[in-house]
Amino acid sequence: MSLQNNSSHGILLVDKPLRKSSFYLVHLLRKLTGIKKIGHAGTLDPLATGVMVMLVGKTYTTKSDLFLNDDKQYDVVITLGSSTTTYDTEGEIVDSSQLVPSLETIQGALKKFQGTCYQTPPMFSAKKQNGKRLYDLARQGIEVARAPQQVLLDTELVYYQYPELKLTVHCSKGTYIRSIAHDLGQALGCFGHVKELKRTRSGRFQIQECLDFSSLLEPNFSYTDHLQRL
Repeated sequence: MSLQNNSSHGILLVDKPLRKSSFYLVHLLRKLTGIKKIGHAGTLDPLATGVMVMLVGKTYTTKSDLFLNDDKQYDVVITLGSSTTTYDTEGEIVDSSQLVPSLETIQGALKKFQGTCYQTPPMFSAKKQNGKRLYDLARQGIEVARAPQQVLLDTELVYYQYPELKLTVHCSKGTYIRSIAHDLGQALGCFGHVKELKRTRSGRFQIQECLDFSSLLEPNFSYTDHLQRL
């Protein structure tokens, strides 16, 4: 696979900071590069951090399909004991429980999150339904039926100390980690939501390759020195 050579176009890997949107990175790179055609290979929630594959220049934005279907890997910390409207700490608590599941119970429940699974997208998501973003409907207090979608999961328990458990999740395109946290909490009978979320891999691109976000703000930063090309 070979893309047209252009010294100002390429792939810029950035570790997205907490509480910044994916579009914020697009806007910042437009200002930094002077290039209007900038995209990415998969959005992240403002609460999430980690690998953002930024596509700089028309040479790469027009080839976004090469990257959008890539599988992903995440580290997620889930807080048990309550569920929220957004399935993470940004939302309001809607259910709570004092139930403390055992390690064995959690290991058993995680068997449901392996291989081919079906999950329902959260209402607070950018997914479109009948031409409208689900989060726009959710902010109006409207909830609509969402069709479950098939995903492929490989879920590993890293640690558990109530009320927190940490998972590493390898997943296919379109997986909502927040839905995994919510659905796992429901399966355990104690509810749950995402506390921390970090994307550590997107396709072949690893977190270790990513620029720290603060580098983009340095006065003498040269983005072309960090571009990858195919």
